[in-house]
Amino acid sequence: MWKDIEERTRRSGEYIAKTGCTVRACASRFGISKSTVHKDVTERLGNIDPSLFEKVQKVLDKNLSERHLRGGNATKKMYELRRKREQGFPREK
Repeated sequence: MWKDIEERTRRSGEYIAKTGCTVRACASRFGISKSTVHKDVTERLGNIDPSLFEKVQKVLDKNLSERHLRGGNATKKMYELRRKREQGFPREK
């Protein structure tokens, strides 16, 4: 495997394990696609650093189990903001 791919994979894995962030947040942080991050941490990381791979898998499993909750909260917030705007409140960022 190429050295730069290996370094990127290790860096992404360490970031996810340290922060508990999602694949999307990690991709945004490093300026790469979420598909690349996902491939790195689910396929390549196991061959590079098995102990880090296990830590990252725990975070990814946790994020997967909470995904529906985050989506529901985002939808709730969207409708609350929409309701406030209809009542004449200024737009929030």
